[in-house]
Amino acid sequence: MKVALIYATKTGHSKKIALAIEKEFRIQAMDIKTNPKLESVDLLYILGGVYGAKSAPELIEFVRSFDSQQVKRVALMTSSAGKTITQKEIRTLLVNKGIAVLEDEFTCQGGFLFVGVGHPNVKDISNAIEFVKRTI
Repeated sequence: MKVALIYATKTGHSKKIALAIEKEFRIQAMDIKTNPKLESVDLLYILGGVYGAKSAPELIEFVRSFDSQQVKRVALMTSSAGKTITQKEIRTLLVNKGIAVLEDEFTCQGGFLFVGVGHPNVKDISNAIEFVKRTI
């Protein structure tokens, strides 16, 4: 099974989680800012923050280029100041393209200004790794 991981980050939180997953599972963490060439994958992890209850616009734009021949299934992973806010826009976009999205979505505390200082912490990263173990 071919597995890939892309991430978008504004604060560095998603990058921190992505690099921990890369180290644990030897899955290259690809920052969408580098416009990585995504080959055909069976499972794609999409990791990004939610800002003001919205997915990062650059992540949405990147995901718009996917098709169901290129990406078979997606697992969403999110950090947000609201702790439990999900990637609704990304999910809807993928489903409308005929790409399967796992029901379970990883969410963790992100940070903004004074909210969530110190996150993602060791527990958040451990939870992210456990999510990948369950879904891979």
